[in-house]
This record gives sequence, C-alpha cells and structure tokens, in this order.
Amino acid sequence: MRATMEYQILKTSTCLLVLLFFIPTVLGICPSSCTCSGNDRNVDCSGRNLTILPHGLQDNITYLNLSFNQFLDLDHQLTRFTNLRTLDISNNWLKNVPAHLPKSLWELYAINNNIKVLQKLDTAYQWNLRVLDVSRNMVERAVLINNTLSSLKFLNLSSNKLWTVPTNMPYNIETVDLSNNFLSQILPGTLLRLHHLSSLYLHNNKFTSIPDKAFDQLLQLQVVTLYNNPWACSDQQNILYLLRWVQETAAHVVGAPCAKATPTPGTGSSLLIKGMKAAFPVATEPSEMTKMHKQLRAKEVPSLATFSQSLLFTSTERPLLLHPEELSTGQAGSQAGSQEAAATHTFYIKDPAELYSSLTPSAGSSTTPMTLSITSGMPTNYSKMPQSTTATLRKEESTTNILNTHVPSKARISEMSLVCVVMLNAVAMFTG
Repeated sequence: MRATMEYQILKTSTCLLVLLFFIPTVLGICPSSCTCSGNDRNVDCSGRNLTILPHGLQDNITYLNLSFNQFLDLDHQLTRFTNLRTLDISNNWLKNVPAHLPKSLWELYAINNNIKVLQKLDTAYQWNLRVLDVSRNMVERAVLINNTLSSLKFLNLSSNKLWTVPTNMPYNIETVDLSNNFLSQILPGTLLRLHHLSSLYLHNNKFTSIPDKAFDQLLQLQVVTLYNNPWACSDQQNILYLLRWVQETAAHVVGAPCAKATPTPGTGSSLLIKGMKAAFPVATEPSEMTKMHKQLRAKEVPSLATFSQSLLFTSTERPLLLHPEELSTGQAGSQAGSQEAAATHTFYIKDPAELYSSLTPSAGSSTTPMTLSITSGMPTNYSKMPQSTTATLRKEESTTNILNTHVPSKARISEMSLVCVVMLNAVAMFTG
C-alpha cells in the first residue's frame, strides 16, 4: 500500500515538473522591458536603451524589434530564434550584420547603423530572406551570393558609400535601391540576369555614363530614376547608349539625362525682341526685316511709314507655341490638347506719320496702324503636318489719304500772280 502511494506521489511530481517546463512556452512570457502581442510571439523592445538582449525571450518568437537601442554587437545571440520571421535592428551602433542569424528570416532591417561592409557570410544561408534593408550606413563594399538569396525581392542599399553597383545580385530580385551613394560605374554583367527587376533607383550618384548594353536585359523594368547625376552630355561616344535606351525603353524614366530645359512662354503683355528671336529665328533676323522693309518701299509705301528704330511689340492674343522638338512629351500633351492648328500673334506698329500730323489737315482723318501678324506653324497633329513659320506684313489703308490733299506749288503760285497782274492792267486801261 505504501509503495503504491509513493508511486502516485512520484508520478504526480513528474507531471508537475513537466507542466512547469512547458507552461512558459504554452502561455508565453514577455520580458518586462518589452511589449508583446500574438501570444507573446511578437516582441517589441524598441527605444529602451538596451545594450544586451532582455531576459525572458521565448525561442519561438516570430517578430522581434530591437531598433533605437544601443547594441554594439549581436553576433551569435539570435541563432536560437528558429521561428523568427522579421528582425529589426535599425538605429543602433552595430558595425556589422549579426553573424549566424536564424535561417527562418523573411525580413531583415538594419537601417542607420555603422556597418561598413556587407560580407558574403552575412547572407550566405538566408534562402528564405525576402527583404534586406541596410540603408543609411557606411557600406563601401557589398558582397552577395546570388544563388543563396533565391527568395530576395527587395534590396535597399541607399545612402551608403558604394562606388560600384554590387555584383551577384539575386536573379529573382524585383526592387533595388542604390540611390544616394557614390556610384560611378557598372561592371560588365552586373545586371545581365536580372530579368525580374521592375524598380531600379540610381538617383543622387556620380554616374557620367552607362556602359553599352548594361540595361538591355532588364525586360521587366517599370521604373528607373536617373536624376542628380553628373551625366557627361558632351561626351557623345559614351553617353549615346543611355540616350538611345531612354528613348526606346517602355519603363518610366524619372530624370532623363541631358534633357533640354524647355523655356516657358512669357505671359505678360510685352514680348522682348530676344524672346521673339528664340521662338522665330527666321522671321526676326535683321536681314529679313530689311527685306520686308524694301518690299514695302517697292510698293510705294510713303516714307513717313517706315520702321522706327525703337518699337514695342505688344501681344494681343494667346502666347506663342514652341516648336515640337523643344517640347517634352508631358508639356506637349498638356499644351496641345485644346490648341488650334496654329497660334497667331498680331503686333501693332505705330505709324511715325502721326508725328507729322500737325503739318497736314487732320479733320476727318482716321489713320489705321500697321499690323504685323506672325503665325507659328505647330498644329495639334504636328506629326502629320509639315512645320511652317510664316510672317506676313500688311499696311491697312487710311480712311483719308493725307498725301492726296492738293498743296499748290511755287510755280503755280507764280503763274497765278502773273495772271492777276495782267487782269489788273486790263481793268486800268478799260477804266482809264
């Protein structure tokens, strides 16, 4: 009987020990310096000034946030979390990616640390890793192994100190952010097998050109950023490939290199002669103006209506349209949507004859100024219609021609005076 009781006590004690061992895992334990959710498997220990891992972390946690702390080293300390999916170690003082991270990781965020080199062993066994963000560090060299990061879709190495685009990037990668570095070259074959790449960010770097055929295999590319790079636009031999690729690609290029700045037409009431020459280089040359002036003289236009040396061209209609080659695609679409076949400007030139109006009778006269109409030939469907820039000049006739007013000449006055003298002599002889 006594043996039976001892057996029951031993059995009960064993069960209690087993329960005490498994209860923390089943019920979950949250460290006092962290907040937990999801049966204590999602642990947030951010912003606690931690220098070592908090005690009481379960081995089966799936989410761990250690950001905004003061960790200097986490090597070999996270290996036991074999179910961990997301690890955030951003904004610490880490000098390298922690060694021997669990192979279960899907997302790794190591933003804003002191990491200088991304070693191949840092990611060598991360077959499940999908997101790797090591932005805002001091990475000068990134060594990747493409056949081990087979699941990686997003790679962010922006705001580092890279000089060369990292080689051996995973073949299935979709987004690569290399902006805000010191990149100046792409080694041959670097982007050759990235057939799934859809977003490539290269802005704010030191590129002057792109090697021939570097982008040719990026068949799924949808967005590429190229702005804020010192492109060597004058070096036609090296920049030519990139310019052609930008024109032919179906991807959206943000910040196309060597794009000409399109001037904005003036909206004021006065247009400078310089602006007119930029829009109509043929019609406003002095030689052409001289030819028009000679044509006017040939048509017996009175000398009083010649051109003045200082004229103010006043716009009376809508702004001039630029030539199609000076318009970018977006500007052309926004301006030409509701435009007519061509834009016409009429300029009124004050007739200098009015300066001499005090010398001739002005009663009943109404002088109409000379008008100069310039038509810019950029129709809405300019691709189907030839360009033309024409200038027409006409002199609207005055309602009263002041030059037809009869003014007696000196010979006529002398003749009339002689007749009067003869008539007076005849009268004197008749009366005498």
